[in-house]
Amino acid sequence: MTPFRIPRHLPGLLLVLPALATILLFFALPLAFSVTGAFATAEGRGLENFAKAWTLYRRDILLTLLITGLSTVLIGVLAIAIGGYLTLGENPRAVAILRWLYRWPLFIPFIVTGQVLRTFLAKNGMMNGALGWIGAVDPVTASSWLDWRGIVFAFVWKQTPFVALLLSGAMASLDRGTIEAARNLGAGRLRILWQIVVPQVGRALLTGLILSFVTMMSVLSVPLMINAQSPTMLTANIAFRLNAYGDYGVANALGVVSLLMTAAFAAIYLRLSLRDRS
Repeated sequence: MTPFRIPRHLPGLLLVLPALATILLFFALPLAFSVTGAFATAEGRGLENFAKAWTLYRRDILLTLLITGLSTVLIGVLAIAIGGYLTLGENPRAVAILRWLYRWPLFIPFIVTGQVLRTFLAKNGMMNGALGWIGAVDPVTASSWLDWRGIVFAFVWKQTPFVALLLSGAMASLDRGTIEAARNLGAGRLRILWQIVVPQVGRALLTGLILSFVTMMSVLSVPLMINAQSPTMLTANIAFRLNAYGDYGVANALGVVSLLMTAAFAAIYLRLSLRDRS
């Protein structure tokens, strides 16, 4: 009689089963319902929800692209600057202070960020008060930043440490020989950073920016607290459409539009990754 043998792949399958079930239950299934619900109308299946969403929220769609795109660019620039100084900085005390200080926004939730910046960016808030104190703006005519600029400010402040952490780790693992050789040949720090360091950590930078882009597309608290009036980001429009009208069709259509924006950004990353591997 042949003894019963446990298949080799069974222990591994049991280990990944909880994670797989979580993904299917909390991500794949709601996604399927959202996509099918976006095409559901009173007459059957159609594009009426998308047409209504474009008619009512086309400015919000464009503003969402502007906010997330601009925030992504600024996050990348600041993350390169922080990671580059941590790698190439010559002042040990400044490097230590920056390494300790730049990570703090990582531990602050988005809802707290929105609440704090709602006061900080107001017309009579701390930012305008500080700028007025140094004479940069007139406190009487200073404008509030509680609009799309405030959302960009919040996203950049919150997500830059995440990308900088990935980038500084990748830069720290580089061969210092190439950097020292460039220094011996007379190259400045900016040239070394842009022409030698950044090309070698491009994949880490792109990964961090994609994760930040997806995160910003899904944040609800910051748009609601900083810029709730129209136009605003699609997450706030989705919440308003559900809470005020119970219109799941248009809300699902806006969700699909957000998904397509994110998918387009991810497709660029996949194409570049496949090109690098080939």
